[in-house]
Amino acid sequence: MMAIDPLKTQRRIILALLLLLAAASWTLFVWPMATTHAAHRASMGPTMGLAAPLFSVAWVVMMVAMMFPTAAPMVLAFHSVQARKRARGEAFVATWVFVGAYVLVQAASGVIAYVGAVTAEAGAHSAGLTAVQTARVGGWLLIVAGVYQISPWKDACLTKCRTPMSFIINSWHDGFGGALRMGVEHGLYCLGCCWLLCVILFPLGIMNVAAMAAITLLIFAEKSFSWGERVARIAAVALVAYGVVVLFVPSILPTFAAS
Repeated sequence: MMAIDPLKTQRRIILALLLLLAAASWTLFVWPMATTHAAHRASMGPTMGLAAPLFSVAWVVMMVAMMFPTAAPMVLAFHSVQARKRARGEAFVATWVFVGAYVLVQAASGVIAYVGAVTAEAGAHSAGLTAVQTARVGGWLLIVAGVYQISPWKDACLTKCRTPMSFIINSWHDGFGGALRMGVEHGLYCLGCCWLLCVILFPLGIMNVAAMAAITLLIFAEKSFSWGERVARIAAVALVAYGVVVLFVPSILPTFAAS
């Protein structure tokens, strides 16, 4: 009878839990969208009409839905090292410490996103921007996001995310504090790859499930496949082209009616 490899079993359980959490987050995010009229969603604005604490919770749910599938290889690599340390009788740290620190970074990004959204709303209202002008600001955001796709900063962060074991080896820190630090570092690299792709959800519609799904697939392809760099460059062209079109035809932006 073939012996069961405990590490393989643990890895499968962790992967299943990560995907289950991502699926649950998608459900929590999509279900309210299906029960809310499109016109009402548009009128909510970038903060969805939520106070800071609720917005932060919604942001974390959104980030878990989008990022957990792409973070899975890094989490599994971290667990493999810790499992081997435990098998040798050495001190080890539970994998969920690493995951918790990663989620903490995403939560912090939600606070920054909320402050940015509120500030932008107040600035637009104070400046008396019209729907057309507001949409064109969104167009410029799309162009900037496209340019960032081919920037050295994006490439540097993406390299860290594409090679989990290389990150684990070069960024390893022992102990509970070390696991927290590594989770935060990976979370920051992950944000470095994707932060502008998340920002463009504001002009595309923070409750726009189609846009969120498209960005999730883009992030997954960039990080997971050997041809991910090519995908990132194709996305760059598409974002810049769409942004330019929005500058000339502002009504093409999904949130135009909400402006």
